[in-house]
Amino acid sequence: MAAGLQAQLMTPQPSPFSTLKQQVGLSEVTVEYSRPSMRGRTIFGDLVPYDQIWRTGANANTTITFSDDTTIGDQTLKAGTYALFTKPGQTSWEVYFYTDTDNGGTPENWDDSKVAAKATAEVYTMPVNVETFTITIDDLHNNGATLGLLWANVYVGVKFGVPTVAKATESIEAVLNGPGANDYYAAAAYYHEEGKDLQKAKEWIDKAVEMNGNAFWVLRRQSLIYAKMGDKKGAIEAARKSLAAAEAAGNTDYVKLNTDSLREWGAL
Repeated sequence: MAAGLQAQLMTPQPSPFSTLKQQVGLSEVTVEYSRPSMRGRTIFGDLVPYDQIWRTGANANTTITFSDDTTIGDQTLKAGTYALFTKPGQTSWEVYFYTDTDNGGTPENWDDSKVAAKATAEVYTMPVNVETFTITIDDLHNNGATLGLLWANVYVGVKFGVPTVAKATESIEAVLNGPGANDYYAAAAYYHEEGKDLQKAKEWIDKAVEMNGNAFWVLRRQSLIYAKMGDKKGAIEAARKSLAAAEAAGNTDYVKLNTDSLREWGAL
C-alpha cells in the first residue's frame, strides 16, 4: 500500500514542452517553448487579447537563443538567450526580444530597457486552423531565415539575419593562411612533452619563433627542445632571448626559469 502511495502520477501536459534547433548558415538558433492548443476556444481577440503583451506560448517564458550576433531589421541582437514576447493585433503584431528570461509568464513590470530588439510583423490569415501553437524557422538561406508564429488561422513571421559571410570569410582565411604561431607552438609543446619526434617538434617551434619571436614562452620552449636534442649552444641562445623578453614583460616566473636553465647549462 505504501509503495502504491509513493508512485508518481503521470498524466499528459495540456501544453507540452518543445525544443526547436535549427542551423541557419553557420549559426545555431534554438527555441524552447510550451505549446497550448485551441480546444474549441477562440484564440486571438479572446483567449489572447489584442494589443496586450502575450507570453507567446504557455507556462514559462518562450526563449530563443542565437549562437552569434543576429540582425532584426536594422537592429543588432547580441548572441545569447532572449524571452520572446508579442503584442498581437488584428493586422500586425509587435514582436519583442526581451533580455529577462525568468518571468514565469509576462513580466510583472514591463521594462522597455530590457527590449533588445523589436519587430513589427504583418498578420496573414490562413485558410485552415493550426490547432496547436507552433513556432517555425523557415525560408532558410545562407544569411538568415524567418521566425514564424502560427496558431488558429494566424501566421506572422519575423525575418532575421546571421553573420555567415563574416564567419565563412574568417574560416577561409584561417585555413588558406595555414597554421598560426599558437598552432605551431602547441604542436611542438605536445611532441616535446610526450617525447615524440623531436626533429618535427624543432621544425614547429622554429616556425612559431619566426612568427612570434618576442613571446618569451615560445622562446623558452625552443630552448628546452634544443637542449633535449643536445644542441646546447642553440638552447643557450634561445634561453637568453626568452630571458630578455620575460624581463621586458615583467614575468618573474620565466625570468627564474631561464636563469636556472642558463646556470645549469654553464652560461651564467
